[in-house]
Amino acid sequence: MTVEDVWDPAQYDRFAAERRQPFGDLLDLVEAPGPGARVVDLGCGTGALTVALAERWDPAEVLGIDSSEAMLDEARRRTSAVVHFERGDLARPPVEGLVDVIFANASLHWVPDHAAVLACWRDLLTPGGQVAVQVPANADHPAHRLATEVAHEPQFADAFGGAVPEDPVRRVLSPEAYAELLDELGFGRQHVRLQVYGHHLARTEDVVEWLQGTTLNRFRAALPPDVYASFVDRFRSRLLHALGDGGPYFYAFKRILMWGRR
Repeated sequence: MTVEDVWDPAQYDRFAAERRQPFGDLLDLVEAPGPGARVVDLGCGTGALTVALAERWDPAEVLGIDSSEAMLDEARRRTSAVVHFERGDLARPPVEGLVDVIFANASLHWVPDHAAVLACWRDLLTPGGQVAVQVPANADHPAHRLATEVAHEPQFADAFGGAVPEDPVRRVLSPEAYAELLDELGFGRQHVRLQVYGHHLARTEDVVEWLQGTTLNRFRAALPPDVYASFVDRFRSRLLHALGDGGPYFYAFKRILMWGRR
């Protein structure tokens, strides 16, 4: 089973309001394309935010692309005359012709070789086209570190066959590296920043539920259900020991937002 097979739209949307905050900030970086523009949303998920792109501008087409069929089942309910959805590889999107805006909110970290991927996305843009990307940059948060440590404990490492899935957030580059990369790729104007989002969760344990909607999927895909359940229990125990079992919990979440125009 692959990570794409285990995404759970309901689990992911438990924190929809918190996830919408960086989306809105990224959207504000984009200069409104002219009427009739073509927009691609890479990693569209359930499609709720893809629809927001169409509502913000007056595009001729907004194409949402995702690798998870479960997410796309939800997204396709939002299909309209302007908005539609396809399954595809984010690194090589199934896009015909050139587009005016490529929007990738919390998806780039799921694919390797960001330099090559951004070069591919640039080649899909019209002259003057824009790219807008947001990625998590919190691989150093205790929750991420502990998830990796638990995965390497013998009982779980053995279940992985010795090949413990890598934390995809560790692929994320530094803000300055992305700025240099955008410049090399010919984005004459750009904006890159690191931002900390402070989320007030009801309890520390909610961090486990947050991660079960995203990064823990790599473990769910690779483990039998009973072993995965044991993994989550062990991870929860270690996380609460490290961060405290109480509430509310202030979840400081670092993200990189970047925008460029060719």
